[in-house]
Amino acid sequence: MPKTGLRYGSYPLTSEKIETKVTRTSPGVYVLDKRSKEGTFIVNYVGRADVSVNERLHKWVGSKYKRFKFDYSSSPKVAFEKECEIYHDFGGPGGEMDNDVHPKRPEGTNWQCPKCDVFKGQWW
Repeated sequence: MPKTGLRYGSYPLTSEKIETKVTRTSPGVYVLDKRSKEGTFIVNYVGRADVSVNERLHKWVGSKYKRFKFDYSSSPKVAFEKECEIYHDFGGPGGEMDNDVHPKRPEGTNWQCPKCDVFKGQWW
């Protein structure tokens, strides 16, 4: 089984836990698990925040997801690349995760996925 490489978690996906654990305003990557029990974390969804991983995680509170892991990133580009890696490592196109499509790159960038050529030839 691949590993996410994310340093923080698993935590309950609550506003209180996000506030106590995600303390920096920073780009980042996160994964979500639908199960509320501790134990083996199942990556059901991967996402990223280009500005604030704390703010992005709050949008998932009250959803079908119950636990989260995360890590800060040094830049939005690093967050995008890590999101792509996790997406491919844990399912990719046609995989078991809830992500229906490949992670999108931020508008106005020409960043390429480190695992596939989905954006090859697209420069905007």
